[in-house]
Amino acid sequence: MRTRLTSLAAAVGVALALLVPSGTVAHPLGNFTINHYAALRVSLEAIHLDVVIDYAEIPAFQERQDLDTDDDGDVSATEADTARASRCAELASELALTSGDERLSLELEAAGLSFPPGAGGLATMRLVCELAAALPTGRISGGAIAFEDTSYTERIGWREIVVLGDGATIGAVAGEQLPSAADVSNRLTTYPADLLSQPLDVRRVTFTAAAGGPTLGSFVAPDATDLDGGGPVATDPPGGDQPGSVPGGVGADIPELFRAATLTPVLAIASLLLAAALGAGHALTPGHGKTLMAAYLVGSRGTVLHAVGLGLSVTVSHTLGILALALLVTGAEAVLPADVVVRTVPLLAAIGFVAIGAWMVLSEIRRRRVAPPHVHDHDAHTHEPIEHEHPHDAAHEHAHPHEHDHEPEIEHDELEHSHGGRSHRHGPPVQGTITWRSLFALGLAGGIIPSTNALIILLGALVAGRAAFGVVLVIAFGLGMALVLGGIGVALVLVRGRLERLPSSPRVSGILANAPLVASVLVLGIGLWLTAQALTTLPTL
Repeated sequence: MRTRLTSLAAAVGVALALLVPSGTVAHPLGNFTINHYAALRVSLEAIHLDVVIDYAEIPAFQERQDLDTDDDGDVSATEADTARASRCAELASELALTSGDERLSLELEAAGLSFPPGAGGLATMRLVCELAAALPTGRISGGAIAFEDTSYTERIGWREIVVLGDGATIGAVAGEQLPSAADVSNRLTTYPADLLSQPLDVRRVTFTAAAGGPTLGSFVAPDATDLDGGGPVATDPPGGDQPGSVPGGVGADIPELFRAATLTPVLAIASLLLAAALGAGHALTPGHGKTLMAAYLVGSRGTVLHAVGLGLSVTVSHTLGILALALLVTGAEAVLPADVVVRTVPLLAAIGFVAIGAWMVLSEIRRRRVAPPHVHDHDAHTHEPIEHEHPHDAAHEHAHPHEHDHEPEIEHDELEHSHGGRSHRHGPPVQGTITWRSLFALGLAGGIIPSTNALIILLGALVAGRAAFGVVLVIAFGLGMALVLGGIGVALVLVRGRLERLPSSPRVSGILANAPLVASVLVLGIGLWLTAQALTTLPTL
């Protein structure tokens, strides 16, 4: 009995380890974000705008492809200096500043384009545009002023607007909230930790401006210069902090090893092992189907071979998903934005989990309905069998007072019978319901959600001119995931088998008999929860 309780405790411990999230949570802004900042300085005669756009690694990778006009695989200082004015002009066309009913013309005064280092050898991109608009009457009149940023409306990211009065007093329009005067992100260089779970999403402000109030000191953007003065450009800087990038963002833990200039055999092997280790660590983070895998293997009575197959199917689907996503990033962004795919795929996976869970529940209900009633009555003193009733007209003889010889597929887990005047019940015969088709379907659903770390590793390899090696690294990443997921599955299958072989007690037998039904409901419930979560982040197309 002690051994059985120890095994049961071990199983509970494994389940808790799967259910309780780890302390590492992916950053909500992530490597797909395009983040916005606009500060309006309202003076008596004009409005000056300091606009900053911070592109995380993936959109920066795409932008650099367009900026590389000579197709040499790099953005030179000349190319960046040429592009900063045109990019700011494009951005200005999507910034609407109005006074009353009149749209004000925005004039570009200074610009800057730089590439702070990001994760996995990729760069981020920082576009700074200093704009100015003259007021229609030459002075502020106290009327309503509105500003709206309509750039990259379909992309996720931080959006912040600050309004300051320079010799003017800023007021609220009736029915509208007074715009913030606090720069909480320090021009997208320091994102406050307490707002990362719910990033700012301010796209439009309205306010009034009247003469009077303290004046501000002159402002000169540190990362922008006049159009004829040459803008600050950093092409693939060797390292250091990354101004404007998301602190702690997904992929920030990609090691420097993948940036090695010369790929020796030792570095190649070390890179493969490191990619596998990153994949293994990725599999241990929340949201990668470990609980679903465990419930599925328990509920369908899977074997060790099934557990290994499930882990490998996750690897295959994950690797193919990363390669497909990389193709979108590198060549088909106009057709289907990659971040839209990243936000949509979890919904498809969740719906797959719901379908598999529903199938498991229905299969378990059907099995219980067709299970034959199995009754054993024994004389309390002689233990001789009195009667056995079976719909299939099968009789059983008992050579020993407490031993029952049955067909192999019949398990005495919850069949009712009595011994010495005391009775207990065991369950209907439990048979394996797992199929390779359903197993691979679960593996596809669990692995189709792409890992941004793996994508950055592949894109970093592309930047370094090692596309084939990048694919190999992604495969190694997936094998690391398979090792962890498959290992967890094998451990659970072995623990379940050990529990079933140990001497029975009514309470524990009841738990084991109902485990398939509980596991089926768990898969369905988690699938429904994941679906609800995915719907909240579904992009608007």
